[in-house]
Amino acid sequence: MKNSIKLNNGFEIPTIGFGTYLAEEGDSVFNAVTCALNEGYRLIDTASFYKNESGVGNAIKASDLPRESVFLTTKVWNTDRGYESTLKAFEESIEKLGVDYIDIYLIHWPANEKQFGKEAKSINASTWKALETLYKENKVKAIGLSNFLPHHIDELMETAEIKPMVNQIEFHPGYSQFDIAEYCKANEIAVEAWSPLGRSSALNNSVLSQLADKYSKTPAQICLRWEIQNGIIPIPKSLTASRIKENFDVFDFCLSDEDIILINNLKPYGKSHASSDEIDF
Repeated sequence: MKNSIKLNNGFEIPTIGFGTYLAEEGDSVFNAVTCALNEGYRLIDTASFYKNESGVGNAIKASDLPRESVFLTTKVWNTDRGYESTLKAFEESIEKLGVDYIDIYLIHWPANEKQFGKEAKSINASTWKALETLYKENKVKAIGLSNFLPHHIDELMETAEIKPMVNQIEFHPGYSQFDIAEYCKANEIAVEAWSPLGRSSALNNSVLSQLADKYSKTPAQICLRWEIQNGIIPIPKSLTASRIKENFDVFDFCLSDEDIILINNLKPYGKSHASSDEIDF
């Protein structure tokens, strides 16, 4: 596959995906995913929490693309953690999506000690055990995590039979979590970036604007290209057709090593969420 990354189980996925967070069920998400597929995106990311799985599935079905050419990701939500609950949530997701299997199934957030005390570790372990079961039954092509910090993964691996293949984290200029990314890479876990464009402050950054002028690209395209060249899989989201197209147009140029380092070293800004150890939802 052109422009792909091979996961630790040999499964190849595209180097850029399309996100659907806050894309409402119905015409909104259907039209956005349809546009993305028409522009060439093949990695589509949703979650049960987004409450738009039916619309995502309908758009994939209406595209007439072969099912195996679309790499579909969804996630188990926090209130469905645990072995039996996760298996039930998975069945609900594939029913809404209208598919027989999921390409990538993720745990949306780790259970943490702030909320669950010493039970957090066993909750994550039992949830992961459910994902392993789904993987062994060939109901998913790859399994992974979202928002897991290194210590969460270390704890998980104490009882896991199968190594996670993906960890999806917030990653963008001004909030490049290289410590987590490098940990994952060292452990053969691919890194996906949610919110790869950051907030509006990221796109308005003067350094990114200067680089956009230099490469005759937009600040958003600079962000995405920077992530790809850092070995990160960005998952940008937009409901605007022109921006959906723009975000995919990042394969005809390369940033210089100097410019990558320049972006790497931007001062911290644009973080959109609390640490996974601090969330209480």
